[in-house]
Amino acid sequence: MNKLSIKLGIIFFLIIFGLVILMFFFLHSALVDSRIEEELLSLQARGNSHRAILEKHFDADTISHVTLMESEANTDVVITDVSGKILGSSANSERFKGYILKSRFNIPRKGEVLEDNWKHGSFISTVSPIEIDGRSKGRVYMFQDTESLHTLIKRLNGNFLLAGIIAVCLTLIIIVFLSKALARPLINMKEATYQISRGNFSVSLPQNGDDELSDLAHSISRLANDLKYLKQERIDFLASISHELRTPLTYIKGYADIVHRRNLSIEDRDKYLNIIREEANRLSDLIKDLFDLAKMDKNSFIIQKRHLDLTDFILKIKQKFTPAFQEKEMELKVVCPEELFIMADPSRLEQIIFNLLDNAIKYSPSGSKTLLTVSTKKKDVYIKIKDSGKGIPEEDLPYILNRFYRVDKSRTRSLGGTGLGLSIVKELVLAHGGKISVKSKEGKGTEFELIFKGAV
Repeated sequence: MNKLSIKLGIIFFLIIFGLVILMFFFLHSALVDSRIEEELLSLQARGNSHRAILEKHFDADTISHVTLMESEANTDVVITDVSGKILGSSANSERFKGYILKSRFNIPRKGEVLEDNWKHGSFISTVSPIEIDGRSKGRVYMFQDTESLHTLIKRLNGNFLLAGIIAVCLTLIIIVFLSKALARPLINMKEATYQISRGNFSVSLPQNGDDELSDLAHSISRLANDLKYLKQERIDFLASISHELRTPLTYIKGYADIVHRRNLSIEDRDKYLNIIREEANRLSDLIKDLFDLAKMDKNSFIIQKRHLDLTDFILKIKQKFTPAFQEKEMELKVVCPEELFIMADPSRLEQIIFNLLDNAIKYSPSGSKTLLTVSTKKKDVYIKIKDSGKGIPEEDLPYILNRFYRVDKSRTRSLGGTGLGLSIVKELVLAHGGKISVKSKEGKGTEFELIFKGAV
């Protein structure tokens, strides 16, 4: 957790610290420029004020009065005539001659800034023209020592430094809590995925909120449940397949040993060889079903759909199965409208209906009736196979289409099922883009409903 928190903290700190520094830099520059501009405007306004007095009374007494006022202030004034001769100064005028000499001849009425280089210069200064009756009589130069400005800026820098330190401290505190808040669920998810990799699928993650972290926690929990189901399904699959393979192999081996070691009559030998052949066929069918399911799982099972006349197809199914129903003294009734077409693989569709009708024969008593009906609704084709057999218990219905699931847990050989037939039917129906459902009541029979897209 510490590693992730530190990494997140460093990233957040660098981003926020960089933004804070950038913001402080621009804010500091703006405040300094604004403060210097205010000082220059104030200095120029003071010069214009003196200029207004001198324009009314441009004499030695007024000049002396103005210079005397400025001598008590933190600014200095120099008054010259139009030729640049100094008429009065609040301080040693020798310090200001260089600034006076470089002033322009034409100065606007509102005055102008003479020197604004406060960083490296000794003074900032402004100049205002003295005009009487429209004629230029002299100039008022205002000077302010830049040392006071440096003191002001230094105080401003101190305030910014204090604000920066407080901002960094608050940022660090916020980042510590934020990085831990983000890292904690991620670390929990990391631990959960580690447990899943170790085979422990009983992980629980909080799914508070409606954000990406909550979605990720939900996905991990769902993955754990799916893996748990797949693991249990694999265990059940291996147990079932081992049993289903062991049973016919046991019969084959046992009866083959009897035929090989004993002197049997021809009648007994034929009986045992028939049993061996039946179990070999049973084993062959099981392996074929497993191979089909494996191809379906790999999406390599090929469905070759074509335009199929369902009416003719159902009639041929009836012809094939009628003898099998008659042999068990059962009735197969078919109801199918004329000129009905679907897009389907004929051999696979026959396999679907064959499995369902075969189940009807196996699990229905003699004298019962099985009904195969075909109908349409909008653009869909409905195929229903309803028998009058012993039915399926309600608690078994949700699992009846799962692989190796059998209602008869005793697995007797009398019915001969492997538990793969209905799962193959489901996969084939889905491969056609169809749907399958089952309804059943014990003692009353079972109804399978297949839904396919119709074709013109």
